[in-house]
Amino acid sequence: MNKFEEELKKGNFITSECHKCDKIVWPPSEYCDNCFGNVNWRKISENGEIIEWSKKGSDVFCIAEFEKTIRIMGKLNTKNTDAKIGQHIQLSECSFNQGYRFIFM
Repeated sequence: MNKFEEELKKGNFITSECHKCDKIVWPPSEYCDNCFGNVNWRKISENGEIIEWSKKGSDVFCIAEFEKTIRIMGKLNTKNTDAKIGQHIQLSECSFNQGYRFIFM
């Protein structure tokens, strides 16, 4: 298991960022995929924006973008069953148990 998955199991949403070129490395890695430099691990902002969304029954799923770089898919946990592209959301839960799981509000 890598560092990203270990932290996700604890409920922490992190990524790696390059020491050398300051690039956010996504998906997270032990080295920079741009310059192969060393990375720091840091927490990602929990505030994001809906890029795309879809609905199945009363469940709303979306692709959300964080820090203008990181895109993840998750479930929108809200009583309102309509979402809007550009809508601001917040990561409310993340985990790793036989796969990644992200819940937004």
